[in-house]
Amino acid sequence: LSTPLSPTIPAAGATGNRRFDTALDSVGSRERSAFTSTLAAFSAWDAAVGCPRIRAKIGAANATMASAMVSITGGAGWGGARCEEMKTRHVGVLVKGWTWIPDALDGVYTCRCGVSCVWSKAAAVVDRPDALLFEGATPPQQRMKGLPLRVYLDLEASRKPTGFEDIFIGYHANDDLQVTYAGKSFHTSRSYHVSTEKTNDALIYWSSSRCLPRRDKLAEEFLSLVPHHSFGKCLNNVGGPDMALSMYPICSNNGNGPPHWWDHLHCAMSHYKFVLAIENTKTESYVTEKLFYALEAGSVPIYLRAPNVWDLFPHIL
Repeated sequence: LSTPLSPTIPAAGATGNRRFDTALDSVGSRERSAFTSTLAAFSAWDAAVGCPRIRAKIGAANATMASAMVSITGGAGWGGARCEEMKTRHVGVLVKGWTWIPDALDGVYTCRCGVSCVWSKAAAVVDRPDALLFEGATPPQQRMKGLPLRVYLDLEASRKPTGFEDIFIGYHANDDLQVTYAGKSFHTSRSYHVSTEKTNDALIYWSSSRCLPRRDKLAEEFLSLVPHHSFGKCLNNVGGPDMALSMYPICSNNGNGPPHWWDHLHCAMSHYKFVLAIENTKTESYVTEKLFYALEAGSVPIYLRAPNVWDLFPHIL
């Protein structure tokens, strides 16, 4: 039968279960403070919320495991350490169903709290997974006790749990695990050149190739008031949708094959003082890579749509 996810891990030497706090237990308990560095702020948040709780969980689990291993091996030493102590135990995540998750994400990841995991689409790499991740595919309706957790990922604006997952990953703070569009999957291939000079003949960078009537109308009304360069297929005014590299050849990132828009996007927009970023829907917490790209490029974003965007970004932007 399906078993619910529990934040409980058996404590060493205890007959019952001990509950460890999660990040949700700290909501509203931390002081708000102004900051200028997004990376530093997220690091501070992770250190305050995640690390102490994860260390407590690992400590309890390791103590229980160590006692069991000593009873089996007798604690035989080699070079001052038991063999079982030399083994690195990674959490295994096997990606079972996906639509857009790139192969380049396969690898070993470590967190500042000391947890590491192996993430892969290959069953040969993660042969004993702790979790099965589904994106674009529905998890099994039941999970027998002892089998990997079912994790479902949905970052679309209309995100919705399937009802069959043990952990639901979405962009909203109310989801089991909140992730943002600032993740590694949106940075796997790009030109890291950022211009130190801004162009003076156009204030605003805009690029869109999915021409939605409401978004195009908003963009057209605003851009008609200011000098701008519009790339992509929608409202293009630079002579075609593939003119970025012609205008900024220094942004070339792929000399062995045809260029892709994501290769030079950050570099091209870094030449502008402002970047217009409009989501395709107005949904709470739905803030896509459009805004993160502008910040990474060193441009000032002009953002429209998510009503609570300030929840995810510095208040002094």
